[in-house]
Amino acid sequence: MVSSRLKYLSLWVLVFQTTFLVLTMRYSRTLQGDGPRYLASSAVVVAELMKIITCVLLIFKEHSYNVRALNSILRQEITHKPKETLKLAIPSGIYTLQNNLLYVALSNLDAATYQVTYQLKILTTALFSVSMLGRRLGVYQWLSLLILMAGVALVQWPSESLGAPEKEQMSEGSQFVGVVAVLVACCSSGFAGVYFEKILKETKQSVWIRNIQLGMFGLVFGLMGMFAYDGERVRESGMFKGYNTITWTVVALQALGGLVIAAVIKYADNILKGFATSLSIILSTLISYFWLEDFEPTRYTHSSQVISISYSNVPWL
Repeated sequence: MVSSRLKYLSLWVLVFQTTFLVLTMRYSRTLQGDGPRYLASSAVVVAELMKIITCVLLIFKEHSYNVRALNSILRQEITHKPKETLKLAIPSGIYTLQNNLLYVALSNLDAATYQVTYQLKILTTALFSVSMLGRRLGVYQWLSLLILMAGVALVQWPSESLGAPEKEQMSEGSQFVGVVAVLVACCSSGFAGVYFEKILKETKQSVWIRNIQLGMFGLVFGLMGMFAYDGERVRESGMFKGYNTITWTVVALQALGGLVIAAVIKYADNILKGFATSLSIILSTLISYFWLEDFEPTRYTHSSQVISISYSNVPWL
């Protein structure tokens, strides 16, 4: 009974997190106003720090709020196992790149187009699962992947002009940048996810410990990227310039993402997770239409959503 409640609770939290992360990130990057825009690189760093603190608190709670036990488990699993810890450097660096790319994508695409296009990560995950984990996919699974690709192609199909051809031509370049960012993020997400799954299956370490290890490297890589690309702006105005309530909400939702996925994997299954993702796409579209002024759904967006929802019903495991 408790397990069932946790399963559906984790799924609903996943729907909330996925939907509102996309919408708030899109709003914070493009529609918030004329004030200074916050640095995406600093938001990634703060999100990683939040994840580490949250995981440490969860382990602290699991060990009955015993400081000595917490210190012992962290030293035993992280400090005393450097080889195991270093394995997480690869997916952590890729996840850091991916998180930065998502900010680029949502700065150049509307939320619904981003949501559907980002479903290509299912394709890349499947391909990496076949090559790295030796999984076999059936005919219906390969067919569903082709249908998914068709749905994403429909989203990118040029729609008719709605009386503003100059505006559409001006946005073509930025839309191309957004699509490229999503595609690279899909590839990085697929590889990092399968690599992380392989590591989890080879060891018996806690998911929270693994998240701390990921967060540690993510924090280092994030700081390196922030000072490499935005170092001058950070030195002039600080890394928190442009932060407001919406920005902190985006950071908190991004930090919550990794923890929610861990809970879904533990308490639910991939089929229900697919339904949650599809529901998130529908909610993102509806909220974008009624809340965000720059989004107007076309027949291609509607068609691709139907294809994505149908695809989510295919049992992968």
